[in-house]
Amino acid sequence: MNQLDALRQFTTVVADTGDFHQLAQFQPQDATTNPSLILKAVQKPQYAPLMRAMVAQWKGRGLDEVMDRMLVRFGCEILETIPGRVSTEVDARLSFDTQATVTRAERLIELYQAAGVHTDRVLIKIAATWEGIEAARRLEQRGIHTNLTLLFSFSQAVACGQAKVQLISPFVGRIYDWYKKQAGASWDEAAMAGSNDPGVQSVRKIYEYYKHFGIGTEVMGASFRNTGQILALAGCDLLTIAPELLAQLGEADDALAPLGRALDAQQAKAKAMPLTRWSLDEASFRFALNEDAMATEKLAEGIRAFTVDTRKLEVLMQQAAD
Repeated sequence: MNQLDALRQFTTVVADTGDFHQLAQFQPQDATTNPSLILKAVQKPQYAPLMRAMVAQWKGRGLDEVMDRMLVRFGCEILETIPGRVSTEVDARLSFDTQATVTRAERLIELYQAAGVHTDRVLIKIAATWEGIEAARRLEQRGIHTNLTLLFSFSQAVACGQAKVQLISPFVGRIYDWYKKQAGASWDEAAMAGSNDPGVQSVRKIYEYYKHFGIGTEVMGASFRNTGQILALAGCDLLTIAPELLAQLGEADDALAPLGRALDAQQAKAKAMPLTRWSLDEASFRFALNEDAMATEKLAEGIRAFTVDTRKLEVLMQQAAD
């Protein structure tokens, strides 16, 4: 048995890609996309015609609508390959506008429904700003399920749990990146690996808090830099993994170092928690996030990066229209 099959015993495996031709070989349950992954896909020869066809079909419509239609087309292609759900992201430029996020999410869902896809098979990805979490709360009340992304802090996770969002995506690798950069030459890679990895520890803390207090929001570790981070979170509800790392897990023999469950919901439920259950309003959320320099910096950086790639996608679409 390889490590990918071993991981499936404990955790739902999700593919983190816009390249739907790759999916079948890994047999994930769900798949996640984002602007950076879609940009990467449409620059490949096999996907460029899809983008040109979408631009030609909807010529004359607003660029934002054509973008949404293309994202949904990718999502529908992915859903042809997987049995579960696909995550489709709202434009990151709306991360601080609750109503605009709700409106855009509703349009994405309407486009999926028009394509014959049931709402339960779609998660709307939204940045975990205060405004994004509030948008997710409203969407969940309307039966539209959400995936809160760019999540780096415990305070973001607490607010998402209060909002009863379907799923959160704490970013393991980007947390790791920040602490490694801060440490500079003093960083000890071996000592900070596995369960000592700061990104892994962040997800564990959130997972145990949710399970201990019976919070129904699913935890999906994301943004991995190596397979060690993934294996250290075996037992997490879901893990979304890039194809390159899925391939590495698929090639690794589990018999050499048998994988065990690292996170356990029942143990977390019984565990004495060092924290009481938190309750955050907007002011306390913003203050708690501000106190966390890593989360504040990585959230802002993530929104900027997704915005850059969204604009690049728009340029490619405009070029295809000419």
